Amino acid sequence: MTEDLIHDEDAGMPRLLTIMRALRDPMTGCPWDIEQTFASIAPYTIEEAYEVADAIEREAWQELRGELGDLLLQSVYHTQMAEEAGLFTFQDVVRDISDKMVARHPHVFGDESRDKSADQQTVDWERIKAAERAAKAEGRTLDGVAHALPALMRAVKLQKRAARVGFDWPDIALVVDKIAEEAAELVEARDTLTPDKVAEEYGDLLFVMANLGRHLGVDSEEALRAANAKFTRRFASVEDALAARGRTPAQSDLAEMDDLWNAAKIAENMTD
Repeated sequence: MTEDLIHDEDAGMPRLLTIMRALRDPMTGCPWDIEQTFASIAPYTIEEAYEVADAIEREAWQELRGELGDLLLQSVYHTQMAEEAGLFTFQDVVRDISDKMVARHPHVFGDESRDKSADQQTVDWERIKAAERAAKAEGRTLDGVAHALPALMRAVKLQKRAARVGFDWPDIALVVDKIAEEAAELVEARDTLTPDKVAEEYGDLLFVMANLGRHLGVDSEEALRAANAKFTRRFASVEDALAARGRTPAQSDLAEMDDLWNAAKIAENMTD
């Protein structure tokens, strides 16, 4: 019966859950899968989430189908390990997220009116989340902001939480002034302080830069991803131009590569 289910292409979630149980079977499963733990699988979970985001950014819809499957597998993997440890089951996970969605959308599943703006719904969502945190005894403002988030994303979430209780710069000019202050402190630290203090000052500058993005309405994580993509694209143009001259970057120098970079930048701007 199990074999039939594993090979039934139309069996949906029961098939995937059965496959995962078979992979983790201590007697007949895959040795690699059997050895894995929550901690060892967590990096793959994060990686798969980013690969989903990458496929969406590139509008690679067929790839997205596969990446969503990979991400779904991560949930199945963690819940299988949890079930083995007697912690919870996949059905518990499904029940919890379903209950949460119903509770957080009283304007869809309850008696509240849907006649309100998306902004008001966001406010209501945060109010419901605050009540949930209170029920979990998360009494401090910054409680519940996941430590495992990418640092830039977590910085913005921390800043948003603090802003809700009034701990925020009232004017964007003050944020810019703070950036200048932190940059000056970093320059001073570079010349006079230990490597640890230099890293601390650099972190302070990055934190304020994330705050500037928040005040500008810019998603810092997405902005940096776009900057990474632009750098990759333009450096590829530099490499292509050098290849046309029969050389590699290692056979070039900074002045030549900088000229080619500027040429790539101009060509890119002309096509925008």
